[in-house]
Amino acid sequence: MLASKNILLIIGGGIAAFKALDLIRRLRERGAAVTPVLTRAGAEFVTPLSVSALAGRKVFGDLFDLTDEAEMGHIELSRSADLIVVAPATADLMARMAQGHADDLASTLLLATDTPVLVAPAMNVRMWQHAATQRNIAVLRGDGIGFVGPNDGDMACGEHGPGRMAEPLEIVTAIEAALADGPLRGKRVLVTSGPTHEPIDPVRYIANRSSGAQGTTLAQALAALGAEVVFVTGPADVPPPDGVEVHRVETAQEMLEAVKAALPVDAAIFAAAVADWRVVSASASKMKKTKGGLPQLDLAENPDILAHVAQMPQGRPALVVGFAAETDDVVENATAKRARKGCDWIVANDVSAATGIMGGTENAVTLINAAGAEDWPRMGKREVAARLAERIAQALA
Repeated sequence: MLASKNILLIIGGGIAAFKALDLIRRLRERGAAVTPVLTRAGAEFVTPLSVSALAGRKVFGDLFDLTDEAEMGHIELSRSADLIVVAPATADLMARMAQGHADDLASTLLLATDTPVLVAPAMNVRMWQHAATQRNIAVLRGDGIGFVGPNDGDMACGEHGPGRMAEPLEIVTAIEAALADGPLRGKRVLVTSGPTHEPIDPVRYIANRSSGAQGTTLAQALAALGAEVVFVTGPADVPPPDGVEVHRVETAQEMLEAVKAALPVDAAIFAAAVADWRVVSASASKMKKTKGGLPQLDLAENPDILAHVAQMPQGRPALVVGFAAETDDVVENATAKRARKGCDWIVANDVSAATGIMGGTENAVTLINAAGAEDWPRMGKREVAARLAERIAQALA
């Protein structure tokens, strides 16, 4: 897929710059040509010699290079690439992108281009979560900039959380999706997946049997059609897919906040099995058995994430799809759910124990929309995902 493609790789200044070396190698393995641009800060972490040796090309870095600029090099570089990738994209570099600065070669290239841009953020967790960074991210998304990562994990500074640059193979997958000529290219799609865990005490929680497999395969199918996928997942059994923007959550409230932060999107697909209730006052200590009888758990209703997005007065996605896991009167209950929530489609399935669908590898769904109910035959979850992704692409065309 990457054969004969030209990737302009801007390497920002951060400890994650070392991953850019492996990224260059992975891209060239797949036939891509990589033109590297090393920022002054990036050169503090990796050397021009190592970058040039792996890319097999000259490293660019100076906006005022007499030879290059005699031929308007910064314009030519920005126009000759099939895709511009910024990895790592530091908080400072993203801020300058959002504000339209052009004070070095990297920022000037990014301002002078009409080529698609994909960024792989990398920074301290507090910097990532800071309101200023989140404002800049919103601006960049609004400008059509694609994102891959960041991931959660341990950082060089010793802290843990979102901010780790995506791994090279994840970035490669995102690059392949960005360059794919699929019907969803240029579309941003949100997918929720997995169960939520609602704590009772530090060791117990309310949950369900969802494995997250259907949401994961759906995110993969959408990315394969060229979509930029934001994947919000509860604590699922299956790992999240590569090449998508992953946000891990535990509770329904955390999932709602992650969904709101991901907006705006062109389509929102709610495949997560969100717990309907939570314990009002979860115990800070493990609850002990006593002779006085069973503990009293006061439950409260969790936020309705599907209805919240489907009924947004402004900024509602063009397509909102819910899932309905039912054990009785599947079509009737799912049809009523579609009307109650205000979503466009409901994907309904029978999850009674005899079907083996909940947590299994197969699914048998009924797609319910304004035209009625359409039964699909039982098939593997990957096949269901591929078929649903095609229908989503048709709806967004």
